[in-house]
Amino acid sequence: MTDSGPVARQTTDEKRAETDAEQTETTQTDSETGAAAAVAALERAGVDTLFGVQGGAIMPVYDAVGESDTRHVTMAHEQAAAHAADAYGQVTGEPGVCLATSGPGATNLVTGLADADMDSDPVVALTGQVPTDLVGRDAFQETDTTGVTTPVTKANYFVEDPDDVSDTVGEAAAVAAEGRQGPTLVDLPKNVTGAETDAPVTEPTTPPTHDPPERAEAEQVAEAATAFERAERPLLLVGGGVIAGEATAELSAFATDHGVPVVTTMPGIGAFPEDHDLCLSWAGMHGTGYANAAINNCDLLFAVGTRFDDRLTGDVSTFAPEAEVIHADIDPAEISKNVHADYPLVGDAARVLEQVDDAVEHSPDAGAWREQCADWQREYPLDYAAPPDRPVKPQFVVEATDAATADDTLVTTGVGQHQMWAALYWTFTEPRTFVSSHGLGTMGYGLPAAIGAKAAAPDRDVVCFDGDGSFLMTCQELSVAVRENMDLVVFVLNNEGVGMVRQWQDGFYEGRHVASEYPWVPDFAALAEAFGATGDRITSYDEVAPVIEDALATDGPVVVDVHIDPDENVFPMVKSGGANDEFALTEDHL
Repeated sequence: MTDSGPVARQTTDEKRAETDAEQTETTQTDSETGAAAAVAALERAGVDTLFGVQGGAIMPVYDAVGESDTRHVTMAHEQAAAHAADAYGQVTGEPGVCLATSGPGATNLVTGLADADMDSDPVVALTGQVPTDLVGRDAFQETDTTGVTTPVTKANYFVEDPDDVSDTVGEAAAVAAEGRQGPTLVDLPKNVTGAETDAPVTEPTTPPTHDPPERAEAEQVAEAATAFERAERPLLLVGGGVIAGEATAELSAFATDHGVPVVTTMPGIGAFPEDHDLCLSWAGMHGTGYANAAINNCDLLFAVGTRFDDRLTGDVSTFAPEAEVIHADIDPAEISKNVHADYPLVGDAARVLEQVDDAVEHSPDAGAWREQCADWQREYPLDYAAPPDRPVKPQFVVEATDAATADDTLVTTGVGQHQMWAALYWTFTEPRTFVSSHGLGTMGYGLPAAIGAKAAAPDRDVVCFDGDGSFLMTCQELSVAVRENMDLVVFVLNNEGVGMVRQWQDGFYEGRHVASEYPWVPDFAALAEAFGATGDRITSYDEVAPVIEDALATDGPVVVDVHIDPDENVFPMVKSGGANDEFALTEDHL
């Protein structure tokens, strides 16, 4: 979002209305098989893109996909299919869908589902299963898929009757999208998807027990508003729930109307424009010094859509020690789970922000506080040295790419140092533009996420920042990007090692680099060419601008092997489990 207002998006209801109009014939016609019913239910839910890997038990569903109008993107590995679906969901706000066969196909989805579960991303997984009469008999490629995935899904289902397929798949899509979003899974035995059914395909609905709250209790809102009014050092802490809840416009109005500084979490990056005077960027272990200073010194913390994870809070006993806490979240389980909420507000982020705004009679007198926050920005700036006689600094590459691309560019990352450099040195001004793995921290997420993001928004630039170690985990997905002729650019920030591990070994293990150095990594530009993509290299500062320009102008996928300073570390940094006000800005501060 920019200061001009939120980016217009089609609502779920609008998409479903269009789908209903387009698919009247499908809805009124008998579904021939359980597999056809599954695909028709997805179409009825507005799904038009699938990511998956074929296999024996899921084959009937794939046969039905082939007869439908849905787009299927065949991935090289099921984990990548889940990550691509996750990214698709992050960019669109609607469920991304992945498919896999039974046994190893289904278990390969688990990491991706766990990732989506931790970050509350909407994903629907359809898995094949052995025929029902073989379940529990150790049949070939049999796994208790619902048992395995119960801890990492919002809901999952085992379908035994072909007449139940369409309603179950529709419910899975609705549950994934509504309330606190998350992954769902439907396990489909092969005899069920192959059997005939005449059950109609109906509107996707959640079960009667699924009733997420929309508005907070009026009395609690009034108490929170009073606390907000009397604050002298108020601070908004914005999590990913603000983006998922389509509440960025309400957040912007609240912050600017009342003059309240804004700090985001990593999942909340883009919820408030980072070039706005009130934005202090994001907080936590590698967040900005000024964001952490603001949290440590505020007297009223209004947190919206965040679960207060340990990477944000550090030592939770020292987190926001002087603050009363207003905590708004759609999931009551998050309230006071990690940080005590003095004023709990359970409800939809947009509606709760509006409720509190309506209840506030006057803005806090926070002029001196805003000046203090501005002073911290000047005192603890993001900075790095870039001597021309040293290898290229990764921060420089991130900033140069940001300058060369539009504000709505989609940025995906793997997990590691490169993720932090991208989050810190790219200026995000719009929601749903930073697509990453936050809670689970899944290395290898970046490239399949770039594929999912490009499938979701084919007309927008997609840039992936990855590390050499992270890229090696899913580089086979380059074959997918080449086959689909996707215009995306991957910058492999190559320091020949698992940089974040090495950084911790330097800081806390007396420099013992055990299994963290990768001098054996391949030539990534040559690897890209082997897959049929375009490969390029950056080895000096003079090459940065022209290589970026060429990469962005090239049709199809491009991989740029960026040889960065192997000694460069990520700062700011808070020691794991430490207090956030004890952040280090340089090696000397550790």
